[in-house]
Amino acid sequence: MVEVDKKGIELIVITGLSGAGRTQAMQSLEDRGFFCVDNLPPTFLVKFAELCAQSRGKVSKAAIVCDLRGGEFFSSLSEALDNLEKEGFNLEVLFLDASDETLIRRYKESRRRHPLSPHGRVLDGIHAERQQLEELRIRADNIIDTSQLSSQELRCEVAELFCKSQGLGQMAVSVVSFGFKYGSPMDADLVMDVRFLPNPFYVEALRPLTGENTLVQDYVFGNSIAQEFMKQYLNLLEYILPFYVEEGKNHLVIGIGCTGGQHRSVAIAERVAEFLKERSYGVSVKHRDVEKNRKVISAK
Repeated sequence: MVEVDKKGIELIVITGLSGAGRTQAMQSLEDRGFFCVDNLPPTFLVKFAELCAQSRGKVSKAAIVCDLRGGEFFSSLSEALDNLEKEGFNLEVLFLDASDETLIRRYKESRRRHPLSPHGRVLDGIHAERQQLEELRIRADNIIDTSQLSSQELRCEVAELFCKSQGLGQMAVSVVSFGFKYGSPMDADLVMDVRFLPNPFYVEALRPLTGENTLVQDYVFGNSIAQEFMKQYLNLLEYILPFYVEEGKNHLVIGIGCTGGQHRSVAIAERVAEFLKERSYGVSVKHRDVEKNRKVISAK
């Protein structure tokens, strides 16, 4: 029998009024590494939690949205929460609320019908839903009133509530080297042009190599201009990236470009990635045009 580590899994059950922002709350947690399930029938909650606990660390935190879309199954949510607590799982309930006026406005904007009043007034559905959810609202560990919050503000508040310990690591940073002659990355948030640095392409022994090679790196960083540039650029990144995290940015793409994307941009991308990893960011590196440019050189 597989050992179940019930204390090793963090469970967050998201519920609340229709239109109050459950989807945005779930997406905020999903962007920060939570395994998320939308509209799970409450009768499956305990089994789902057990499967997560049996994953041997693959799923250490999960968020589940349970709401009135579950129909007759939803009435068993309170019982399912009781069972999870009795089983010893680490559980928190997040309840999302909003004023009647706000919910009516959101329904009008989305042109959707209320699940409890599909053929009647939206307000009647809201009142009926409030009544059904009152017990859950009372037992919730956290309640967020989203009436005055934008989608982005809600996502940030959820992250602040459940992801404080993640710090800078909650934002993933992709560092992409590229060649301007092949076009800039379409998804880049920040682009740095390093074509002003001495080009290893014009050194015959270095031409077939890439910026991952120590000989090329020694050449690229072997002058005072490159050294001062790297000092200033890394200081800039260290200063501005925490502000992206503070604004709720989940993924940042940094593009480093030179002419062909083989030498200078690759060397600098590697240095930037190493710097950011040392500061606890989740970093991935991609050298988009290295092989493409080497094939062009070989063909000449």
